Amino acid sequence: MIVNWNGLMFLPACLLSLSRQTYPNVEIVVVDNASTDGSVAYLEQHHPHVQIIRNTRNVGFAAACNQGIQATSTEFIALLNNDAVAHPQWLAAMVAMMADPVVGMCACRMLSMHDADVIDSAGIAVDRLGYAWGIGGGLQDRPENYPAPHQVFGPSGGAGLYRRRMLDDIGLFDEDFFAYLEDVDLAWRGQWAGWQCRFVANAIVFHVHSATTARIPHLKGWLLARNRIWMIAKNYPARFLAAYLLLLILSEAGALIYLARRGRLRSSLRGRLEAVRHIPKMLNKRRQTLRRITDRQMMARLQPVELPDKLLRRYQFVAHKQS
Repeated sequence: MIVNWNGLMFLPACLLSLSRQTYPNVEIVVVDNASTDGSVAYLEQHHPHVQIIRNTRNVGFAAACNQGIQATSTEFIALLNNDAVAHPQWLAAMVAMMADPVVGMCACRMLSMHDADVIDSAGIAVDRLGYAWGIGGGLQDRPENYPAPHQVFGPSGGAGLYRRRMLDDIGLFDEDFFAYLEDVDLAWRGQWAGWQCRFVANAIVFHVHSATTARIPHLKGWLLARNRIWMIAKNYPARFLAAYLLLLILSEAGALIYLARRGRLRSSLRGRLEAVRHIPKMLNKRRQTLRRITDRQMMARLQPVELPDKLLRRYQFVAHKQS
């Protein structure tokens, strides 16, 4: 399934890669978020076999994903960004990993479209301050830079596989997030419910990082700031919140100082203020989360807190790709 918003320049290569998948019986759904660049006309003319869901406005990535999921009945749902190209074995390799019934999600090996020797993401990691990142981002495409023992927190929504039974179990993407961190929130809920995510090294995708939102200045900073707070409110283990509360506050203060020095404070502050206004709504969603593991077990799945300099280095690759 592909979510598209004015991504006509990427669609031909993306769809060609899906047509070459070795996995049989691939059903392709494109959810178009009111594109104005001729995307829908292109799909109708050149890809009549593709199911198109046309939105009259941009409903966001999360809601569009849910539309695509609800429009199908397949056992597995693969998400692929329109700015990504999948290796022919991509789907087959991930589906093979789903043979283990405890696996509800699969993360793939995402490489930079501009430099195939550089990792874009090898799955999602989350630390105990609620910061999420793509594992290995910016590192060389070498086995030692892949996650071990090949279990990760979740897949990137830009290229991942989900078991429908898991989605029936925990619910779909949180549409209030609109875009960014909705995949981490879903993975967190999957982890709470006892599902596992596996990293599949031989499932390969080449990806242009942030090709869509890079066209809208400050959008990503606003959404990330807001959604991270919502994600913590919904998912953080309650027993450990008091122990990490001071660090959480200090990390927020440090982030704001860092952003102010780089002229990016306004959008980030706006996101945080909006997040606080809607905390009660997120806490209500928290109460509805299915939990089959303990708070201690969840904390063991979160990465340790790192020093600020390591945290900044982790995001250097993302910042470089956005510039």
